[in-house]
Amino acid sequence: DVFEQPQHVGHKKIEFHITTDIPAVLQINSEKKEKNGKNLCTTTEEINNTGFGRIFPAPSSNDKMETEEEDDEIPSEFISRRDLEKNRLSKEEMEKFSVFKNYEPGDPNCRIYVKNLAKQVQEKDLKFIFGRYVDFQSEVERNMFDIRLMKEGRMKGQAFIGLPNEKAAAKALKEANGYVLFEKPMVVQFARSARPKQDANEGKRKK
Repeated sequence: DVFEQPQHVGHKKIEFHITTDIPAVLQINSEKKEKNGKNLCTTTEEINNTGFGRIFPAPSSNDKMETEEEDDEIPSEFISRRDLEKNRLSKEEMEKFSVFKNYEPGDPNCRIYVKNLAKQVQEKDLKFIFGRYVDFQSEVERNMFDIRLMKEGRMKGQAFIGLPNEKAAAKALKEANGYVLFEKPMVVQFARSARPKQDANEGKRKK
């Protein structure tokens, strides 16, 4: 008689639906129900409670996404790490480009050298990418951030970017090297200062 009442049929539906999601907990409850029909309502409530109890931890996947974003710790006006990775060449792809032939990152310092820039690249484009490695709330870091984009002569398509410290420069080099900007992959290296090596120094001497 109890099971013929519409409301209890509804409970049975709920109870079966949830059992498929959380078998361990609910099989015990359903066994109780079979033994004792009077407990049907209470056990269904228990199921609902456990069901809702399970729902709260579920957004942990979102938490993971949030922590990934928090790792960036950058304002939205700069490129995200996800976009950097998405538009960056793999090592295999880099090997197909002559600009990456004999590539060496150079000796770590807080200045990086970027070449193979498309002619339409502007300073704001470089700020959009490399600004993510600068804490703009810190006046010191803000003042140390410096972009010198060469637009004339032999140095055209190259840039020197000053970052707050060696760690920021190393991270920028690792994440931005091979990033495709205006259909051209950027070649990112540590800037050389003293030893005359490759064309990076010509820019230093000209300045």
